[in-house]
Amino acid sequence: MDTLRLDDRSFFVDRARAGDVPALVALLGDDVLGREREGTDLESYARAFEQIDADPHHFLAAVRDESGQIVATLQLTLLPGLSRGGATRLQIEAVRIAASTRGSGLGTALFAWAHDWGRSQGAALAQLTTDASRTDAHRFYERLGYTPSHVGFKLPL
Repeated sequence: MDTLRLDDRSFFVDRARAGDVPALVALLGDDVLGREREGTDLESYARAFEQIDADPHHFLAAVRDESGQIVATLQLTLLPGLSRGGATRLQIEAVRIAASTRGSGLGTALFAWAHDWGRSQGAALAQLTTDASRTDAHRFYERLGYTPSHVGFKLPL
C-alpha cells in the first residue's frame, strides 16, 4: 500500500479487493455518464473484477481516506506493443474521484503515483481515453501534460 500525503490529509492506494467492488461501482456510477452506463447487478462486476485481478497486466486501484472509505479509483493496464520500438504503454481508465474529495489535489497526486507505477513496470508512455463531453476532465489531463493526439472510436459488440 502506498500513501499519498496532501497537506493535512493522507490517502492510501492499494490493489482493490473483491469486497471493494460495491464501493467502486458506486464511484463509477456517481456522475452524469456513469448514471446511464452503470448497473445495479453486482454479479457482472464481480466477474469482471476476478478477470482484472487475475491478470498481472492490470492494477485496479482502490484509494482510501483516513477513515478507510474508498474515495477514488482507476484501472491501470500495461499494453506491450511492437510500435514505438516495442514500447509498453500504460493505459489509464475508469478514473473517478469522489465528489467530496474533488479539488483536494488527490487527482493530481494519483496520476503522479500512476505514472511512477507505470515506469516501475517498464512503461514508456501513458495514455488514456475520456468521453468527448468531459471538458473539465480534458482541462485536468492537459494540465498534467497530456495532449489530445488521437481520435478514438468505439463500437458496441
